[in-house]
Amino acid sequence: MKVKKIISEDMMTLPELREELIAIRDQRSGGDEAEESTARTMSYELRKSIDHADSLSKCSVETAKALYGELASLEKIKPEIANRIVNIMPKSRDELRAIYAKERFTLLPEDLDQILDILHKYE
Repeated sequence: MKVKKIISEDMMTLPELREELIAIRDQRSGGDEAEESTARTMSYELRKSIDHADSLSKCSVETAKALYGELASLEKIKPEIANRIVNIMPKSRDELRAIYAKERFTLLPEDLDQILDILHKYE
């Protein structure tokens, strides 16, 4: 087995990941071929990755980018947490608190409500 090194690393949301995986699938299949032949030539890992991203994506790529931008502009949200929030799309304060469980600070109820208000705009 050859070991490859990581050249660069970027964060992306699940909808963005789904789009990238579909682009890889289309590139490998040659474009506009029939679904059956694409499914046969596609590797097991790629198929499972696309299925996983499909089942967990909760919004479109455009919505995810807009939501990420708005969340990242808030003072107490790191880019990693904004990405996690976009992927999970929490519905309650408790779900938001679970995302912040490993952080060294806790958010005030007003901050949690502000984040939830932003999330409700993009549902």
